[in-house]
Amino acid sequence: MSKPSRRGSRAADRTAARPFAPSGSSSSSATAGGPATATPTNRPTSTRVGRRERPRTGYARRSPLERYRTPILALVAVLAFGGLFAFVFLGATAKSYACSTVWEPQATSSAAPGQSPRLGYVQPDQGRTHNPPVPTKYTLCPPASGPHFNLQGQGPIAARVYGPDDGAEPQGWVHNLEHGALVVLYKCDQATDACEDSGQKQFRDFFQNMPASPVCGIPAGVQSPVIARFDDMAWPYAALVWGRVMPLDSWDAQKVYDFYRTEGERTNPEPQCQGPSAAPSAAPSAAPSASGTAAPASAAPSASPAAS
Repeated sequence: MSKPSRRGSRAADRTAARPFAPSGSSSSSATAGGPATATPTNRPTSTRVGRRERPRTGYARRSPLERYRTPILALVAVLAFGGLFAFVFLGATAKSYACSTVWEPQATSSAAPGQSPRLGYVQPDQGRTHNPPVPTKYTLCPPASGPHFNLQGQGPIAARVYGPDDGAEPQGWVHNLEHGALVVLYKCDQATDACEDSGQKQFRDFFQNMPASPVCGIPAGVQSPVIARFDDMAWPYAALVWGRVMPLDSWDAQKVYDFYRTEGERTNPEPQCQGPSAAPSAAPSAAPSASGTAAPASAAPSASPAAS
């Protein structure tokens, strides 16, 4: 009797070591020199024994707000900073008043027969309410009356020459008018040099030669004159007392002195002295003194104004 080959014996040993496949799920195959063996076909899944399937809570399930939180917060910060900057910058540069109408008076004479015409034009009254620092709307501009601020440093304002970028607005200097002051307005216009160095020097010279007030004798620089830029008017220059406006197509310092001497402190509703206001003089304007100060008219109730 022949002995089985060594190769067939090893194959039989390997077949015996394999696990028995379940019935109905294997196929038999014959190998040369060895018995038929069962080959398993149902292999276990890749899931390891004892490992639980965890729910996926990663990037795909996060909301857009969670995914883009950092860029959104950065954008909100930029917008907030930009809004604050715009509020501060525009609030500092934007006008806090508005005008319904740029006033142009009718060219009519205000003098009695045989008398010299009075300087300037009467403007309709716009009231004199004391307002807190809020935006104000004027019916007529430039306003020779109307609502104004009643707050130290904001109304009345300091008497001086205000440059083109100083931002002196009517809510402040209308209060000066209420006390009897003279206000001189200029417009930044290409046809004039009012906003140039030469024009500003003319205003400073005018301020230095300003006389005392015609009725109360208040020294220049206390509340008058206020010289400020104002673009919402029909002329390059204008001189104002309470309720009266004198337009100027060109700068004329002497004419402004005469206007203040004959019209100043006569109509203001808050007199600054006990003496009663007098009717403006009908006499022609006197010649200015050597210092540029206009001499007082004969009907003026106060003493001769002295140059500052």
